[in-house]
Amino acid sequence: MLVLLLLSIFTPLCPSGVPRSQGSLPQPSSFKRFFLCLAGSSKECYQCRRYHLGLCYDGMKSCYLKYKQYCATENFYILTKKGESLYFYSKLSCIYNCEDINFLDLGKRIELICCKHSNYCNLPVGS
Repeated sequence: MLVLLLLSIFTPLCPSGVPRSQGSLPQPSSFKRFFLCLAGSSKECYQCRRYHLGLCYDGMKSCYLKYKQYCATENFYILTKKGESLYFYSKLSCIYNCEDINFLDLGKRIELICCKHSNYCNLPVGS
């Protein structure tokens, strides 16, 4: 009973920041969110190994940021013979010591974008 009382008092003080349009994605329990809020690490990110055109093909999950972690989006592109980049898919995760960077290789390009300014900030633009 005491736990329910504490949850009802402190949950509004530590909002989850879940985007309203993503209501169908898995959400943490209010009990888990409450303790993460008390610990001071309430930032949450999407986690998906293969994300493309608004769909996660292996089940959308979430991860909580730890010390020195960032939400990350790795965008994978295929390079054409003309030198154009064609978007292939994205990988969403929480990673340590993240830095925005582009990697170029023969036939592919990987763009790493890092953020931690808000919950779920690693959703690719245009999804």
